[in-house]
Amino acid sequence: MVGAGDGRGYKKIIVGVCVMEKKAFSAPMRQILDRIKAFGEFEILHFGDRVILEDPIESWPICDCLIAFYSSGFPLKKAEEYAALRKPFLVNELEPQHLLHDRRKVYERLEMFGISVPRYALVNREETYQELDYFIEDEDYVEVHGNRFWKPFVEKPVDGDDHSIMIYYPSSAGGGMKELFRKVGNRSSEFHPEVRRVRREGSYIYEEFMPTGGTDVKVCGFDLLRSEGRSYACDVNGWSFVKNSHKYYDDAACVLRKMFLDAKAPHLSSVIPPTLPWKVNEPVQPSERLTRQGSGVIGSSGQSEELRCVIVVIRHGDRTPKQKVKLKVTEENLLNLMLKYNGGRPRSETKLKSAVELQDLLDATRMLVPRPGVGSDNEAEDLEHAEKLRQVKAVLEEGGHFSGIYRKVQLKPLKWVKVQKSNGEGEEERPVEALMVLKYGGVLTHAGRKQAEELGRYFRNNMYPGEGTGLLRLHSTYRHDLKIYSSDEGRVQMSAAAFAKGLLDLEGQLTPILVSLVSKDSSMLDGLENVSIEMEKAKTRLNEIITSGARTIPSNGTSECPWMVDGAGLPSNASELLPKLVTLTKKVTEQVRVLAKHEDENLAETSPYDVILPYDQAKALGKTNIDIDRIAAGLPCGSEGFLLMFARWKKLERDLYNERKDRFDITQIPDVYDSCKYDLLHNAHLNLEDLDELFKVAQLLADGVIPNEYGINPKQKLKIGSKIARRLLGKILIDLRNTREEALHVAVVKGNQDNCSNSTKTAKANKVFPPNISIKTDDIRRSNTTSEMSIDQDDDDDKETKYRLDPKYANVMTPERHVRTRLYFTSESHIHSLMNVIRYCNLDESLQGEAGLVCQSALESLYKTKELDYMSHIVIRMFENTEVALEEPRRFRIELTFSHGADSSPLESNDGKVASLNQEHTLPIMGPERLQDVASYLTLEKMEKMIRPFAMPAEDFPPPSTPAGFSGYFLRSALVLERLVNLWPFHKNAHTNGK
Repeated sequence: MVGAGDGRGYKKIIVGVCVMEKKAFSAPMRQILDRIKAFGEFEILHFGDRVILEDPIESWPICDCLIAFYSSGFPLKKAEEYAALRKPFLVNELEPQHLLHDRRKVYERLEMFGISVPRYALVNREETYQELDYFIEDEDYVEVHGNRFWKPFVEKPVDGDDHSIMIYYPSSAGGGMKELFRKVGNRSSEFHPEVRRVRREGSYIYEEFMPTGGTDVKVCGFDLLRSEGRSYACDVNGWSFVKNSHKYYDDAACVLRKMFLDAKAPHLSSVIPPTLPWKVNEPVQPSERLTRQGSGVIGSSGQSEELRCVIVVIRHGDRTPKQKVKLKVTEENLLNLMLKYNGGRPRSETKLKSAVELQDLLDATRMLVPRPGVGSDNEAEDLEHAEKLRQVKAVLEEGGHFSGIYRKVQLKPLKWVKVQKSNGEGEEERPVEALMVLKYGGVLTHAGRKQAEELGRYFRNNMYPGEGTGLLRLHSTYRHDLKIYSSDEGRVQMSAAAFAKGLLDLEGQLTPILVSLVSKDSSMLDGLENVSIEMEKAKTRLNEIITSGARTIPSNGTSECPWMVDGAGLPSNASELLPKLVTLTKKVTEQVRVLAKHEDENLAETSPYDVILPYDQAKALGKTNIDIDRIAAGLPCGSEGFLLMFARWKKLERDLYNERKDRFDITQIPDVYDSCKYDLLHNAHLNLEDLDELFKVAQLLADGVIPNEYGINPKQKLKIGSKIARRLLGKILIDLRNTREEALHVAVVKGNQDNCSNSTKTAKANKVFPPNISIKTDDIRRSNTTSEMSIDQDDDDDKETKYRLDPKYANVMTPERHVRTRLYFTSESHIHSLMNVIRYCNLDESLQGEAGLVCQSALESLYKTKELDYMSHIVIRMFENTEVALEEPRRFRIELTFSHGADSSPLESNDGKVASLNQEHTLPIMGPERLQDVASYLTLEKMEKMIRPFAMPAEDFPPPSTPAGFSGYFLRSALVLERLVNLWPFHKNAHTNGK
């Protein structure tokens, strides 16, 4: 061994850094090399640019181990000659690096040796902007030689030295493109929401985007991806949003140290030291044992309890009011548009959602809408029709582009006639009237994004007790199994993405995060189709109670349980409040009408050719700050103009009370309350008179109406809740069961590996949970895009084989620790439904006599909590007591907590903090509350017993047995790694770095 003395007769290993100075002295390189040097076993020797470029190789420094890799200007051939002369241990093989200049050759070599790569296709252009007959581009895909790549896909220049790589996102997720490039300052990517077309300047590789769940393994700059149960090699996949972490540098230094010692000093221990030398002066990190958290988690028994599973069901963040426009259309160009997109079938409806479809509709509508004050008919019906067409036009023009997730149009034919075919051969049907339904609004606001991101950050810091960086360390070392699900609604998807950003400390815009980490499951988290009859019965009975002025009717209720009566929570004077609600609504509507009239007059004075720049919703997609410029100009906050604001209030006024029939519609009360709260929070600068009074009246009524829409008494709430949330409940039971089975299997495997379990206990465990039996777990049927997934009713989402880091290379305190996180983002209906099942499940006939899951004090608190507001959430955490026998029910404990979200009034100003938040147009999220007594102990067995009657039928669930999810430590992927390092500029002894 060459080596430099350390004064004790020990020769240090000399590590030569033959890299251009720009790379050698970059911040990441310095971080890693400083850590290697801190071990005290190595001398770091920088060659420097002058030596590398000017000196002959014979005079280059001699070293034991060589770090050398290509960058601009680096003489690769010269480095090869030096390595042949001195024969140092090479961290990076040199000759194969020539291949890296051409990505086509990289992929050819990988495939030649049987290494899986993402599906890809080549587009070769001999000249810039050359049109190719085999290349087709559509809104949401490109097609190369008939091979279609749906967005998201990756576009890479064939030139390996060109690091400008693009990722294009589907319109269903908001569209846009993210550009990846070599790091500039603290940025290595930039999101462009307006870019939707691919480049045509040269030759490119189009590649399927690989979902990895937010983790990958680096091998000296190359990515090993785990996706859908397979390993893939990729030079860059573009999923990463994670900030540089000192843990990454720690891991890289530890792995390189082991490589150097194995190569040059195998007689020395290469086991990771218990304390890394650069951490000797750092404060000791807390142990991974359970500690008290904000949610009241305690380890009061003093026994070793580990967090195993975190399941959260979360409502979306603050949004704009949801709107709907209905109008009958007879105009030929609109009817032709319907035929264009329904395949020419006159009796079939069509749904318009994509940018192309909505642009067609906007073009057709613009031709039909009269300018304000011009050509208006005096007929009331015609005026209303023209007003609705103008509303449709305003909605479609809002934002200046179509994101594809906030506006939907349905055209349904109502009447049709037979007409002569154009060719004169027979007759054909032709629609003459159709119903157009435009749904819009419900857009996640800047406040909603901020709420979701902050809640994600809170979860990262408070829900995962553990070593130092907690969740981030778990996630980056394959000890955290994360899945995020969302309903189909745009506001819910974006809430999920913003939460993920805060949870994992990610950077960048929400669309890339959404596509990479969030899976849509509308059948589990959307829709009320199965329960419409029961909910209508509840609303009808509720209407009778309110409009008759009757008091709530006892139904086994007592003074200790006031929630047990029909219509519990309704104000006693509800019938008197209704007329007041109507009067105040009219006052507010009239004020907004005047503002909209002024907007109309200003519009009428402009030239038909003037271009009015709209509020750019695309650029606002990732904003978490208020629209100061619009507020200063006296405009409504966000993308809503006065015309749409007036349409919103006018519809509420019209639907709330029918003057001709003298009839109130109580189902409009939640919408009136919603609009009041939105305008008080976001449009307080408009100074609408009596809006605060309207809010107070609407809140009193809504606090009684909203909970009772899901059942007017506990038994009806339980029935409705189980129908709405049955699929979600079943999935939660699967999550808990699979976590338990995996944890038990890991305990057995670890016991066998450590030889520290007594033989009787191990034999018994293996009999109950045989390690080699696999179960059929959540099978995910993939759709065209990453964000569109569907979960089979009787399957689990962990079909793919799971791997964990080999403890020899894991720079962590407890490499066997593992936590499963499942996040379900949904709407208010599912939150109410799930909560009703949890608190009333013991009222079911099959469970009579059983103690409930929710304690008395929590039941009282829930009764007083009328609203489950934005970002309200229910948390189920499961802990494993490792000191209890494997077969004991008390080995797994369930903790239930909930938060009623941003449930504070925008009128509150006595609290300085709340007043300050109001200035930012956001409200604070309430902290979590326990649903159990502190001294209680809820076992997983009890939880399953209480919930199963309301979940998916028992026959839909596979029998419990050993999961296929855990296959030992992260060793089998080493087969792919071994093939890689023998082929590429990586030495065969290279190992994963723990990332």
